[in-house]
Amino acid sequence: MGAGGPGMSALARLLHEMGHRVTACDLRVSEVTSRLERDGISVMLGNDDSHVGGIDIVTYSSAMTVEHHELRAAQALGVATYSRAEALRIACSARPTIGVAGTHGKTTTTAMLSAILIACGKDPSYLIGGDTVLPGSNAHWGAGEVLVVEADESDSTHLQLPLRGAIVTNVDLDHLDNFGSFEEILRSFEQFVDSVDGPVMIGYDDPRSRQLMRERDVMSFGVEGGDYRAVDVELRPGRAFFNLEHGSARCRVEIEQRGLHNVRNALGAISMAHRWGVDLDEACAAIRNFQGVARRFDVRGSARGAMFVDDYAHLPAEIASTLAAARAEAGDRRIIAVFQPNRFNRMDKMSADYRDAFVEADVTVITEIYASGTLPIEGVSGSLVVDAIRSAHPSSDVRWCPTRSRLIDEVVDVVGEGDICISMGCGDIEHLPGEVMKRIGIS
Repeated sequence: MGAGGPGMSALARLLHEMGHRVTACDLRVSEVTSRLERDGISVMLGNDDSHVGGIDIVTYSSAMTVEHHELRAAQALGVATYSRAEALRIACSARPTIGVAGTHGKTTTTAMLSAILIACGKDPSYLIGGDTVLPGSNAHWGAGEVLVVEADESDSTHLQLPLRGAIVTNVDLDHLDNFGSFEEILRSFEQFVDSVDGPVMIGYDDPRSRQLMRERDVMSFGVEGGDYRAVDVELRPGRAFFNLEHGSARCRVEIEQRGLHNVRNALGAISMAHRWGVDLDEACAAIRNFQGVARRFDVRGSARGAMFVDDYAHLPAEIASTLAAARAEAGDRRIIAVFQPNRFNRMDKMSADYRDAFVEADVTVITEIYASGTLPIEGVSGSLVVDAIRSAHPSSDVRWCPTRSRLIDEVVDVVGEGDICISMGCGDIEHLPGEVMKRIGIS
């Protein structure tokens, strides 16, 4: 249920490739559901109690409650119902599993690690929370011994998985609806690290994740320090180069991704592959061919002499990293940042934290909150982000566009020759580049 989402579609594909007979349902047809059907998975539309007849297990996304009428119908029929986390836990018990956790970068790091293991002949299984150019896109059941999964903290999935290895990229403030406070977020990652029966790699550059290293037998990776360290980093348009140092070993690494944040992601993936038995030189060479994850600095095209980019960044640190990567290669070109805040409960708690996220942008356009299933909260809107930026940076060019429908006109008015226009967020903002280019003419 909810198979149109990235996490559920990946689970459906993984179970299908394991040999189970899988059906899926979602409210509407999408490219995701169409791909599932092309893979041989029957997709049903809408909500109907008949969807749960004649099956053994119903698994559902965290966006659904146990009161959903299809779940109640399944329970009445005696059909087992599992949350996505519970179903993934069972799948992980079939293979030694490496989990990639952290507030930022886990999708890219999971995909990088999977790509390294594929290139080195390990034929891993994997489950990734985003589309990639890997076989199966976001999930695959391989013949090799290891399963690599994205261990999501948003609903505490990361605490339910039986793991033989783990990466923690970083620990930041998010999902307060689940945890209540940052202290509880950090405590959950402490529990996560302590539960792993095998090697654990910690992102050294993040001071919060470094706290997880205290009195624990773990290793680290980073640019500022760590057991696996990137030195002599060169950031170039569309790629990055660095030397990786580990003890007396040293190897050259090239990745086709922008920014220092992706250098850190690559370090995490390479270091875990090495801890899992892959030759370090082979791991460093293998990541060269990794083509990336959808909606991570995704260049969509150009129009009116401007380049249009889409990115999944929706938290302050992610936005800052994406804009820093753009600034590193922009030269004299203007950067236009267009941001769609996500979730009313997130913005209620975190709006002020966005005050410094857009400092690398020349013009920032903020639109209304994309609900993502959350309910409106009185007094909470995207204008709170605008107020936070203006309060911290009074001279900044920040524009408030209160409705998504007016956003195309706003961007058409502001974008000009040579600009880099980056739309960011995890809602329907991903369609904005195509909408704007269609309006002004693709060049």
